[in-house]
Amino acid sequence: MSDAAMNATPAPTVPPRVLLKVPEELSSERLVLLSARAGLGQAVCAAVVESFEQLKPWMPWCQEPPTVEGMEAVMRQMQARFILREDLCYYFFRRGEDGRPGRLLGGCGLHRMDWDLRRFEIGYWVRSTAQGQGYVSEMVQLLGRLAFEQLRARRLEIRCDARNARSRAVAERNGFTLEAVLRHAMLGVDGEPADQCVYTRWP
Repeated sequence: MSDAAMNATPAPTVPPRVLLKVPEELSSERLVLLSARAGLGQAVCAAVVESFEQLKPWMPWCQEPPTVEGMEAVMRQMQARFILREDLCYYFFRRGEDGRPGRLLGGCGLHRMDWDLRRFEIGYWVRSTAQGQGYVSEMVQLLGRLAFEQLRARRLEIRCDARNARSRAVAERNGFTLEAVLRHAMLGVDGEPADQCVYTRWP
């Protein structure tokens, strides 16, 4: 091996979490969840464009209409973060009769993770035409099983703006306890302080 090659190859400093097994696909009766990956940009972009006015009041990343190219770049960044176990982003699809993913319904994942404590936060959004059909609750139950059964979670959270009634209802329907309402604990999309609800579940 040349001196140049030796100098160009850093000693491995892989965090232990990178070697943890995390499934890239999950499924339930009506849903298939796929981890973020290259090639999903167009489908995600279409869902966000359809739902832009409903997402804009709550999602900081949804303040300008997306482009397919921009969303594809985001998919690849999320895929890298998934591999590094820095952020576990999934997209959920209506499950076809053959068991394969059909129409994309929304995004979700386990975020803001503390691997030492084994604490995870569930995040989600759903496209407008898929609201009110129980898909989000089914997805939350899937992610809950992933967190507690496979990732040995000690604490699972859902956090949201206290004014977001739909998101709060999802947490309450799925057995999360309102642990606290934190005053001025987050910035709203308008840049002003907002109260944040913290919902929790334990094993």
